Amino acid sequence: MRRGATSSGGGRTMRERTFAPGRLLIYVIISLIAAAWLAPLAVVVLNSLRTNEEIAQGSMIGWPQHLAWSNYAAAWSGFCVAETCAGIRPYMLNSALVTIPATIFSTLLGAVAGYAVSLWRFRGDSWIYGIVTLGIFLPQQMRLLPWTIVLRDTGLMNTLTGLVVIHTIQGLSFTTLFCRNYYVAIPHELIRAARIDGAGFFRIFWRIILPLSPPILVVTVIWQFTHIWNEFLYGVTFTTGQQQPVTAALIALSAAVADIPQHGVQSAAVIIAALPTLLIYLFGGRYFVRGLTAGAVK
Repeated sequence: MRRGATSSGGGRTMRERTFAPGRLLIYVIISLIAAAWLAPLAVVVLNSLRTNEEIAQGSMIGWPQHLAWSNYAAAWSGFCVAETCAGIRPYMLNSALVTIPATIFSTLLGAVAGYAVSLWRFRGDSWIYGIVTLGIFLPQQMRLLPWTIVLRDTGLMNTLTGLVVIHTIQGLSFTTLFCRNYYVAIPHELIRAARIDGAGFFRIFWRIILPLSPPILVVTVIWQFTHIWNEFLYGVTFTTGQQQPVTAALIALSAAVADIPQHGVQSAAVIIAALPTLLIYLFGGRYFVRGLTAGAVK
């Protein structure tokens, strides 16, 4: 027994030694990729803690000699953006006022649409689903002129409400796709039994489908929140001045009153603007992966 155990143990040891270089190579490659992705973030974080004089005397890459936390205070409420010296705080509020309702509306509408084309079949549902999801493949530049006409005719140009409408409708393609693919795995017998009992479209959705939807709803909320918060093109095209979201307002940081660029404050503003999406992925990343894989295997 001892010889067999020793032989078996020796065999495992030999196999582990055989695969060790391959595993090491994988770890090295993954580490290099991670370092390449994190390097720009590290540079911005370090610069946000350095004074402007320190950066000017050295370079854009370096360790802070003294932690300049005042950069964050100036970026939040004191730095001049578009000739208004109130920091990025009002623009962060604008982004929140656009992102939160647009995320909620697009997620709920996408859930209803995904339920309709997957479990509540009707004539032409495949065509409607294809047309809705076609929006995923259309570049944003093609949509600028139609949206300009719509916002002009509805009086929503240069308003936060206009951005909410844009992101709600634009997000329907993704949310419908996600929810439809998730709902297809739900047994159709549940829907048939509910319809036999007299339940209608919205009652089935509210009582049966919605309680089964938290995994995919988490995915759509995280996806929509990060996409809308980070979106730049529509914000800079359809809004100006105090109505701009934070991504568009960050461009105006380079037009500071001072002649010398305030790289430390600008880096701090970038970090503050990115915090909501970073926190979303930090605390919700695991649920995002679980939601994407939920329903993939019956």
